[in-house]
Amino acid sequence: MKKTLSIHLVSALVALAALASLAGNALAQQTGIPQTDERFAATNRWLHQENLSITRTVTQAFTDGYVVMEGQGLPAAGSTSVGQRRLTAQRAAEVVAYRNLAQFLDGVAVVGDTTTRDMQIRYDTVRTAVSAFIKGAQVIYKDYNDQEGAATVLIKVGMSGPASFSDTMYRRLMGDPAVAPAIATPARPAAPPPVVAPMPVVPYDGMIIDATGQSFRPALINRIFTVRGEVLYDPSRVAQKILVEKGCGEYTNSVDKAKSALQGRGVTNPLIVKAAGTAGPTDLQVTDEDAGKIFSANQKTNFLAGARIAFVLK
Repeated sequence: MKKTLSIHLVSALVALAALASLAGNALAQQTGIPQTDERFAATNRWLHQENLSITRTVTQAFTDGYVVMEGQGLPAAGSTSVGQRRLTAQRAAEVVAYRNLAQFLDGVAVVGDTTTRDMQIRYDTVRTAVSAFIKGAQVIYKDYNDQEGAATVLIKVGMSGPASFSDTMYRRLMGDPAVAPAIATPARPAAPPPVVAPMPVVPYDGMIIDATGQSFRPALINRIFTVRGEVLYDPSRVAQKILVEKGCGEYTNSVDKAKSALQGRGVTNPLIVKAAGTAGPTDLQVTDEDAGKIFSANQKTNFLAGARIAFVLK
């Protein structure tokens, strides 16, 4: 009899634990706040309220338009008061957040296989600019949990727009004669012949390239080639002012979002093409037929020179 009661008791406890787990998972799905670690609950709740998220990948940074980095810190040894523990822990967390940001931006592709890390090794001007940019990151959140004895700090920088990372890099990459030749397009710049195809009554004034089927990642300079290696779009040839103000394109995860994003660049009727392949991790290819369409449409409105283009990522 006692054995039967014990079995029933264990079964009941297992059922209650399962219900509690389901309730916690449901709460996490509704709020976006992980329930597995209470120490981070306040930070995650704040991020959810501000409609922000910690940046995990370069693709996320380009599509979000910002980078948010997190740092965790402990109080300095010998801190006696709550105030000292809080201040020293937050300072330590801030240092970690800045270090994480520097490491993240080092991995942002400039063009092809070249990252900012590679550019920093070769060019002092770029390294200095990036270092100064990182120091200007904005602290957007601070928290200290006295029970846990740990602090959390979040910092944020923009990826596009004025005073952003792209702005800083484009000014250095395009404005410095010692740097610009290093990112020149290696392929021969020959335009394909236009195809005979009916053009719309309203001309195309921008372009959306669907790269969802490709292993493609965003970069400061994303190029588009024909399958024969002829360059169709090379942002390094776009006017520096346009690149600094708007970047080399918009990055989204759907065609509809791409259309909305291009409206901010004055585009009302974008040409939509699907990428046929890649010419490298940050360069796309299109078929000869689509290349002809792009060439013909661009002759009318010159949208490529204005960087009126959007990339749809998977």
